[in-house]
Amino acid sequence: MKVLAFGLLLGPPMLASVLRRRASTRPILLASTIGPIDAGIVQALEDGFERETGIHVRHTGAGTGAALDIARQGSVDLVLVHARALEEKFVAEGFGTERIDLMYNDFVILGPANDPVGVKSAGRAIAALKRIADAQALFVTRGDNSGTHMAEKELWQKAGISPAGAWYEVYEGGAEGNGPTLLHADEKQAHTLIDRATYLTLKGRIRLVVLVENDEALRNYMTLIPVSPKRCPKVSHGNAMRFIRWLTAPQKGQLVIRDFGKESFGEPLFFPNSKEWRGTQKGSR
Repeated sequence: MKVLAFGLLLGPPMLASVLRRRASTRPILLASTIGPIDAGIVQALEDGFERETGIHVRHTGAGTGAALDIARQGSVDLVLVHARALEEKFVAEGFGTERIDLMYNDFVILGPANDPVGVKSAGRAIAALKRIADAQALFVTRGDNSGTHMAEKELWQKAGISPAGAWYEVYEGGAEGNGPTLLHADEKQAHTLIDRATYLTLKGRIRLVVLVENDEALRNYMTLIPVSPKRCPKVSHGNAMRFIRWLTAPQKGQLVIRDFGKESFGEPLFFPNSKEWRGTQKGSR
């Protein structure tokens, strides 16, 4: 009776506002890989969700391996990551409930503008890495078990190469993200593998240029994983799932992803990839 009277007193709009404020007392906690944070899309998505629901989201940035370790401690409600093997292990261990497609961009291989070992003429990523290794041309890696590092290691493996030696530099600040890694590689005029969003964000500050791109092997898929309330009872699973539903909805989070970067860079930095989004695209053909 008291709840009903309270609702009649306030009226539906005010009551909805109060309920939203109560729901947002404890913000949703997200551990995200660093690239989307540096690009600004994580904040854009959080802001859009908060404007609509009144529920706050707070994020921490870490490489994919570190983000998943944070989630294993029950310190966050969901993760945004991009290393499938690590993601599948996380879910198989029972820490995550499922992998949910969100968006993608791609990696590029950068190097000196004069391209001293002819990386650009190799055309494809695997052939380019073989050329770099054969010439022992300087290559900078994050080396931190992040999603970017995992993608790079998979490419070396496909090339049949175990990179090591003075030419293959593990950047000591790699855990700080793709931005610092790219700036370090530029300082050394070395080759490196970086996501396109980071490259476009820093393009005006570096001399390195894109030597290899638009290769399917360089596609960079990003996934959401809710932390399991069974394994970590203190997580805010209900609100995390509400955020995920907003992020993956074709007329909400997926539109933010589709348009992000167009105004500043003249091209999108990320592409929508939720199951729901893909369904609308099939239906429009």
